[in-house]
Amino acid sequence: MKQTKFTKAARGRDCQIRVPGVCNGNPETTVLAHLRMAGTRCGMGLKPHDLQGAWACSACHDAVDARSKTEFNREQLSHMHMEGMVRTIDILVSEGKVAA
Repeated sequence: MKQTKFTKAARGRDCQIRVPGVCNGNPETTVLAHLRMAGTRCGMGLKPHDLQGAWACSACHDAVDARSKTEFNREQLSHMHMEGMVRTIDILVSEGKVAA
């Protein structure tokens, strides 16, 4: 998969999804986790735009993508993912990587 400036920007960053009791806090595992949501550009073989993503450690990424079980339901995990997306965008704006 081609790396974009947004996927590269996730390297070495703190997780912004922060699922309680799940987040491993290891920036070495952080990637951009895309949020898939009805009504947005996504589907089989089609990822949402990189601005629709949050920096996620491997554990949080597995949780929001339902690759691992947590105590949280899908709606709660989606909410945490969206909060992480807002925090990620806020950091990118403050660093001048995205114009507000």
